[in-house]
Amino acid sequence: MKTRVLIALFTGVLLVNCTAIKNTNQDLATAVPVETSINLTAVKDDKLPVVINPGRFVDETVTYYLPRVVQGTYSVSDFGKYVDDFKAFDYQGNEMLTSKKDTNSWTIKNATKLDYITYYVNDTFDIEETGGIGGEQPFSPAGTNIEPNNYVLNLHGFIGYFDVLKNNQYKLDITAPADFVRTSALQESGTELSKDGKTITTHYVAPRYFDITDNPMMYGVFDVEEFQVGDIKIVLSVYSPNKIHSAKSLKETIFKMMQAQKQYLGDINTTPRYDIFLYLSDGAEDAPKGFGALEHHTSTVVVMPEAMSDEALAEGMIDVVSHEFFHIVTPLSVHSDDVHYFDYNNPTFSKHLWMYEGVTEYFATLFQVHQNLIDENTFFQKINEKIQGASQMDDTMSFTVMSENVLDEPYASEYYNVYQKGALIGMCIDILIREESNGHRGILSLMKELSMKYGQNKPFDDDLLMDEIVEMTYPSLKIFFDNHVIGGIPINYNTFFEKVGLEMGQGKVETNYIQNGEALIVSADHENGSLYFNSAVTNNSFWTEQGVLPNDIIRSIDGTAVSIENANQVLQEVFMWGTGKDIEVKVFRLGKVITIKTKTTQSYTYGEILQAKPDATEAQITLRKAWLKG
Repeated sequence: MKTRVLIALFTGVLLVNCTAIKNTNQDLATAVPVETSINLTAVKDDKLPVVINPGRFVDETVTYYLPRVVQGTYSVSDFGKYVDDFKAFDYQGNEMLTSKKDTNSWTIKNATKLDYITYYVNDTFDIEETGGIGGEQPFSPAGTNIEPNNYVLNLHGFIGYFDVLKNNQYKLDITAPADFVRTSALQESGTELSKDGKTITTHYVAPRYFDITDNPMMYGVFDVEEFQVGDIKIVLSVYSPNKIHSAKSLKETIFKMMQAQKQYLGDINTTPRYDIFLYLSDGAEDAPKGFGALEHHTSTVVVMPEAMSDEALAEGMIDVVSHEFFHIVTPLSVHSDDVHYFDYNNPTFSKHLWMYEGVTEYFATLFQVHQNLIDENTFFQKINEKIQGASQMDDTMSFTVMSENVLDEPYASEYYNVYQKGALIGMCIDILIREESNGHRGILSLMKELSMKYGQNKPFDDDLLMDEIVEMTYPSLKIFFDNHVIGGIPINYNTFFEKVGLEMGQGKVETNYIQNGEALIVSADHENGSLYFNSAVTNNSFWTEQGVLPNDIIRSIDGTAVSIENANQVLQEVFMWGTGKDIEVKVFRLGKVITIKTKTTQSYTYGEILQAKPDATEAQITLRKAWLKG
């Protein structure tokens, strides 16, 4: 998570007379396609026009839906909130009566006379600042963008479905200026140039509605780089509004990362093409604020801050995109009925978020040390950071119960833990399997076996998966599942570290310029509306070397006056500083302004670290090598 053969402007009273084809929806093999169109040259008040021609119905009443929830997200998006001017027309061109059933659905009576529907769609990016149109809003990588030079077309935000037609083929036409770049993995069936040469209509085909939601698109003015990683064609599309970054500048990073991923996965990967859509947010009021990525079967949409340094962006892309690419294992290849037969408006959720997100995040961390992208100590630090992150969450909450109820409180607030404790669950299972098999098997081999048993088109029984895994592996996993995944007993990670000759100790830890590990080194004075360095700054090596003291008030950073009002934006930029950056910071202390003008160096703090035991046994070291390199 992308218009019609005739090129014409959408005016709200429609353009063409649709052929009256009878669609009983009883024989999907011969059912007529749902014809859809989007015209990027007919934007009205920052809204895109959409046309849906479903064919002829035999039912007297039908309902049209926009998704409430989309796959890969575990929160409510309510894409129906962004739809305006919904209209239905009969075969004589007369407007029909429609009624809005709820936020995301519209009911049409006398549906045997229905020819087509039309509506306008507002984008989600430019209203994130205000929290959307009431209530929850889509996660930015699942959202949409409409601006003159860039269109992020997560198609679930524009195209909906009639419930009885979800398994019908979809035809999609997108009309755009002829000079626009366009990228999508959705199958093209042809293009058509307008007579004046100003616009091109691209025709796409999707086997069913799922494939509409599973294939995002980007149109506009942006950079594209294509390259091969083994037998996979990688298409990297990058939109940087101020031209700070480019697809070319990121190509080598992505190439090395995906080459390492493919080597790590081996023959488990089957996709011939993988698209990466990167939207870089410039921090403006109408720019997206939710940074991260959303996976699809053969692509991912990524939103990151444009202000990141080259090094920080490269590191962020490795962490984020590698996670999304590993989703080709689970849930894209190994998944339950809840995923396979996903209900976009009344979804049920699997109890296995520990696997879908946790194991995926674990792979995205482990492969980096396995393929020598990072050293062992850096990997240990990443694991320790996840332990620290998980410690901030409810460590006694059942992971399976949280997964099944992830839209509701108190579980929704704990979702972030799937990337922390979920990844650690994957690590523990990996170490257990390595121990039981004398290093010959691990969680990756388990996932390969599950992929062979099930695969993309065969879901597993949600209630039986853990028993199947135990049957495929060892009884010790049943004890682990019962206690720490189904049950709420906190994991003693030291038990698992002992198996591989690791221990927790005190030492120097890399950190950034606003934190010591999890602790912020700046605080807010709400009475004066200012920010100041708190006592934790004394444990941050960079600021200590610059002579900063607790209670120093931050007046400006690189010429920008700092206050509570702009704190989030300013601190976000500081968080993204890399080493070697020229900075100027002014602080106020005891009636004087002190100017700090220097280059950034790596900052460190002191805290708990995960490290190799100096007295580790040969057996522990052998198991550790199998775990990290096997």
